[in-house]
Amino acid sequence: MSAAEHLDPIPDSFILQPPVFHPVVPYTTTLFGGLYAGKMIMLQGVVPLRARRFQVDFQCGCSLHPQPDIAFHFNPRFYTVKPHVICNTLQGGVWQKEVRWPGVTLQRGASFLVLFLFENEEVKPFVEGSREYPVGYPFLLYSPRLEVPCSRTLPRGLWPGQVIVVRGLVLQEPKDFTLSLRDGATRVPVTLRASFTDRTLAWVSSWGRKKLISAPFLFYPQRFFEVLLLCQEGGLKLALNGQGLGATSLDQKALEQLRELRISGSVHLYCVHY
Repeated sequence: MSAAEHLDPIPDSFILQPPVFHPVVPYTTTLFGGLYAGKMIMLQGVVPLRARRFQVDFQCGCSLHPQPDIAFHFNPRFYTVKPHVICNTLQGGVWQKEVRWPGVTLQRGASFLVLFLFENEEVKPFVEGSREYPVGYPFLLYSPRLEVPCSRTLPRGLWPGQVIVVRGLVLQEPKDFTLSLRDGATRVPVTLRASFTDRTLAWVSSWGRKKLISAPFLFYPQRFFEVLLLCQEGGLKLALNGQGLGATSLDQKALEQLRELRISGSVHLYCVHY
């Protein structure tokens, strides 16, 4: 029996949901693993020139009658003097108190990119072009394979709100996977390392100290993966296949001095964006 056959089943929350291109609207789909703190969903499209409104509903079920509860309702409206967004929750067939966001940057006839970040008690929608929108880019399904080891320069270092996205495919007989960030002096203050031998994921400090990350091991042979690092004040927040897994500490000065992103190991790479 091969090593892969001894692996535990992958939890639903760790299954990477493939992107959907050019869906027919209205569009309904199931979210693998449901919604949980740390989950991110990206929506990309174009607002028609004569659009009055559109909506995105994260609902508890797919029935039409009776209408299921809607955990989060996102509704940009363009027919008023000042376009705005309405957010709300539908519970037991009754709409709750709505929240209105003025000054929405979505415009008729323009393309848009919206990122929904789900946390323990709130949802944060980021619209591309706004100050709060994390610096990152969507995955292209048919991107060419990148050479491994892969190195990318970070001319401005890292700053709060920036996102590093790495997507790829684990090889059939993997050994390890390493993502490291280096400063101008070629030191390695931050390293994320996955070991396929003992199936562990860990942060490794510049002096070699290892801090294990307590989470199911998501790297499986011949399966796709996504690593996301969100830079915030005080360090880097890690998400794997959309699942938040905590953070590592690093002060702002050290983040700004990082100048190189390097990726190596038993993987094919298809996307490295920052």
